[in-house]
Amino acid sequence: MTPPRAELAALPTPLERMPRLEQALDAGPLYVKRDDLTGFGIAGNKARALEFLIGAALADEADVIVTGGSPASNFCAATALAASRFGLDCELLIAGPAPSTPSTSLELAKAAGARLVFDNVDRREDLDAAVVDHAASLRAAGRHAWPVPRGGATPIGSLGYAYAARELAEQADREGVRLRTAVVATGSGGTQAGLVAGQVGFGLRWRVIGASVSRPAPMLADQILRTARACAKSIDLEPATADDVDLRDHRGEGFGIASDEDRRSARLALTTEGLLLDDYYGAKAMTLFRALLADGAPTPAVYWHTGGMAAALAALTQGAR
Repeated sequence: MTPPRAELAALPTPLERMPRLEQALDAGPLYVKRDDLTGFGIAGNKARALEFLIGAALADEADVIVTGGSPASNFCAATALAASRFGLDCELLIAGPAPSTPSTSLELAKAAGARLVFDNVDRREDLDAAVVDHAASLRAAGRHAWPVPRGGATPIGSLGYAYAARELAEQADREGVRLRTAVVATGSGGTQAGLVAGQVGFGLRWRVIGASVSRPAPMLADQILRTARACAKSIDLEPATADDVDLRDHRGEGFGIASDEDRRSARLALTTEGLLLDDYYGAKAMTLFRALLADGAPTPAVYWHTGGMAAALAALTQGAR
């Protein structure tokens, strides 16, 4: 069965060689998968998940999407834009009070017509349960609400990256490149779960390694495995095992807090390859990429750029780089 899909992203995104980063790191061949260029607003990698999440919501005749996140959540902004594109209402639960300084992501979500709900919960970790409860209250009021966990990290949302794994393999094959290592930032886990489902299910020989940026790695690895297996089952692929989930802890001092090494990673990416990396995901994943290469990770290797343009530009304008 073909899952319902609402087209949002401009695919395939480019696969580009990074010759100057190769020189700087004395490594290579190195590539970047440009999912910062998915072409839908500034959604980045979230466009792939939202294609299937919105597709499923439309197939279920939903009239309002409910999700949540932090004030800086790119997924919240992207969901608001995607809902607007397909004529759905959107309600966003934001952890804590309204920020005193305007957030680019929240302003974008409001401009797209989303309703923002603050002070529903204090902690991001409590948002998923609150989203379910909020959707239930909307249904009780006669709405057909469709709840989506933070980051769209569900088997349905992960489908976008199962197919993205095959997309990358096809690009590498056309270039005559036998990829060995793929590194990606991992927040809520949906992107890595999809990549693992696709890498295993389509019989691809490279290894996916995730940089956990917001949650303890052992707990999140179990969730990624469960999501990857359910994702694979939904499209009749061979399921992953625990050995297929490689997740490294790169939270540092906390979500969105860049270490000195992360800032060096962001500067290096910008000055060698013109890549903008955010403090929440991209810079931390680049730090892991550098560390793996220094430790002898097999190449050719690919850094999966997941986006985060709003946060990356904010870091520049605030003098954090």
